[in-house]
Amino acid sequence: MAIDPNPLLFVSYPILQVSDASCGGAEQMLWVLEHELANRRQKTAVAACEGSCVSGELIATGIAPTGSDGFEFRAAEHVRGVFKALQDRPWGMVHDKSGFWWEHAGECKIPVLVTLHLPRSFYLERLFRSISPNVFFNCVSQSQAAEFRDLPRMLGVVANGIVLDRFPFERRKSDYVLWLGRICPEKAPHLAIDAARRADVKLVIAGQVYPFQWHQTYFEREIKPRLESAGEKVRWIERPDFNEKLELIRHARAVLLSTQAPETSSLVAMEAAACGTPVIAFPNGAIPEIVQHRVTGFLVQDWKAMAHAISDVDHLWPEDARAIAEERFSSRRMADEYERLYSEIAAEAAQCSRMAA
Repeated sequence: MAIDPNPLLFVSYPILQVSDASCGGAEQMLWVLEHELANRRQKTAVAACEGSCVSGELIATGIAPTGSDGFEFRAAEHVRGVFKALQDRPWGMVHDKSGFWWEHAGECKIPVLVTLHLPRSFYLERLFRSISPNVFFNCVSQSQAAEFRDLPRMLGVVANGIVLDRFPFERRKSDYVLWLGRICPEKAPHLAIDAARRADVKLVIAGQVYPFQWHQTYFEREIKPRLESAGEKVRWIERPDFNEKLELIRHARAVLLSTQAPETSSLVAMEAAACGTPVIAFPNGAIPEIVQHRVTGFLVQDWKAMAHAISDVDHLWPEDARAIAEERFSSRRMADEYERLYSEIAAEAAQCSRMAA
């Protein structure tokens, strides 16, 4: 792709900082993609919370809320901050990873690419009723794309990727299993705790409770009592930084994915594969597109089967997982595919401008 002289503006989710230690998948993918493009000398900027760490320019739109009732105010502040940035200078394109900003895209003239990171049921349906003609979409997995076939200007699938060099292979494993992610009902870490207790193995829970009331209620109801009753068998690490996360993944006997939602991707599964760490997961959504049963891990139907599979991971070859990660999960491949979409969108926008002239 030819380097656009005007910067590419990424729009993040409004309540979370963007960094290599981000807990949310959309934030991690924004960080990785922007990092790849900046390395290719593409001018980039990211509209995000104060304190975000990005490769290009940070446009801080406000402070991440700490309470459970600050989303509406913060979202409105974020939208205002994005539009102020758009008015301050020329931009080549907006790449929206926020999940909602594109609702306002009709108020700007430049093209907007929206990466849909969530299942359709997680979005407000009104967002899809009146879509501005300068908005284009892509999905991150084939299973997710099946839910969005009706959208105009759907450009297809760009599967997520990771910076493979940051996840070195490790054959030697420790005696614990790992659960990593957002601590919330749909991710269901309580089932991973139950599986580890049944298998009588140590478990590390590494993740963040978001400032949403239902997430905090879930933690108090389902997670806290299990942590207290498990004692030293289960350890919780809140908000691990990247190096902590890396060491946990590299040395885990297995990673448990207990999600109940139709996952659209799984960065944890990709990172585990790169490190040669097997994954034991429920086959929801796009998980079977990432975890190869009996090769990079096991696909199981419930927490009891998850517990049973823990004893089988020693029969897998970590080298197979690393080879698959190198073949399929590279961030360079992801960046190549997004550059192709940017070129396609720019060409269509130019064609529309010529027709309107």
